[in-house]
Amino acid sequence: MSALSRAAHAFPTLLRVGVAAAIAYRAEMLIWMLTTTMPLVSLALWSAVAASAPVGRFGASDFTAYFLAILIVRQMTGSWLVWEMNMEIKSGVLSQRLLKPIHPLVSYAADNLAALPLRALLCLPIAVVALVVTSGERFHPTALDLGIWAASLVGAWMINFFTMALIGSLAFVIESSTAVFDVYLAAFMIFAGYLVPIELFPPWLGDVARVLPFRYSLAFPVELITGLLEPGRALAQLGAQWAFAIGTAAVALVAWRAGVRRFSAFGG
Repeated sequence: MSALSRAAHAFPTLLRVGVAAAIAYRAEMLIWMLTTTMPLVSLALWSAVAASAPVGRFGASDFTAYFLAILIVRQMTGSWLVWEMNMEIKSGVLSQRLLKPIHPLVSYAADNLAALPLRALLCLPIAVVALVVTSGERFHPTALDLGIWAASLVGAWMINFFTMALIGSLAFVIESSTAVFDVYLAAFMIFAGYLVPIELFPPWLGDVARVLPFRYSLAFPVELITGLLEPGRALAQLGAQWAFAIGTAAVALVAWRAGVRRFSAFGG
């Protein structure tokens, strides 16, 4: 049986195990979710600013829709893999994963995806209702629009997951890759539209943000679901997002293989 066939056969079981683990550690999951609620802080700040006058084309209801969508997309596409990889590489626990017939990144992905139902159960119902109420006037999605949005969520998840795998793989060669992650996170918060909608950036900074992968890991799906993106540009930008996703995956796999060779050579 090929490695791909083994992974496909084992993935449903890995998902079930991951769901069980997420339920068993639901308090830890809730704490993690509470640390990703910065969009609600931004919502309060920008809504107060827009109460007196719109900011660009954003009124108070537009900011509500945008930051609720940020919360939804972040919960559905976020990844914490870098911390797990750091711990397992430095402690040697990774050796146990390497002995199994399933590629470790496949089991990491299953663990990550298995947590999505619990995240959705805890935060999405209220956020989705509020989002529909605040952005329903200008967003009337067709089946194609919803399909593009679903594909954009998968692309965003891939960018986030494989970026975490890439940064986590640096732990094979440096003491801790979490310092690198801190730098990445700072750039993400600025250029992904996490704290401020990208169209409110100064023109030159907005142009920079639109050619970086950060936007495609968060703001792009948000702009789609809130009706901020012109429909004619959606497919082209979806293609760009998936190009970033595939490129990030390729680089992460190269870094992983190089790191595992070094790990094995030093008796990890």
